[in-house]
Amino acid sequence: MLKKNLLSIAVVTAAVSLAACNDTETVTEPVEPEATTEVMTEPMVDAEPMVDAEPTADTDMANAEVVANQNITELAAGNEDLSTLVAALQAADLDQTLASDGQFTVFAPTNDAFAKLLETLGITQDELLADKELLTSVLTYHVVPDAVVKAADIPYGTDITTVNGKAFMISDANVITAANGGTANIAATDIMATNGVVHVIDAVLLPE
Repeated sequence: MLKKNLLSIAVVTAAVSLAACNDTETVTEPVEPEATTEVMTEPMVDAEPMVDAEPTADTDMANAEVVANQNITELAAGNEDLSTLVAALQAADLDQTLASDGQFTVFAPTNDAFAKLLETLGITQDELLADKELLTSVLTYHVVPDAVVKAADIPYGTDITTVNGKAFMISDANVITAANGGTANIAATDIMATNGVVHVIDAVLLPE
């Protein structure tokens, strides 16, 4: 009888212990794997070789040499700063000469240059234009015949003979010294015409 009671107690004790273990056991819920985003990558394609761009019309114009389409008289007539020179050429009947076929290098005084000359001589523009002999002497002193002398070809420090027969000299600083000792600065160079080249100067040169 005692042995039977002890067996019953042992069974009850085992059952209680088992129940206690079940109460303290940690239950873990299954964790679903994180969703992953699949990235599709396109196969690499070799880059096409670069091809030099064809030159545009603007590029061609920039590289093209400017072609003259006016003679010296026409070129001067189209420049407002040379209007007095044009009037003087017409008064001296030299405008047609500088419009003809040939090779001329012209050192062209501006309107301001002629204004200084009129002040120096104490005469008006009409008086100057009326003196054909003076005009011819002065204007032909600004023209080098039978030659197109660009800025790069100027023989600095050497006498340059003009249509007038008198010479002047140009320094390497682009300053012209006239026969009478007067000077003029070259303000612009290499204005090309169909029959020569024009250099603009800031004073009228006097041969004597």
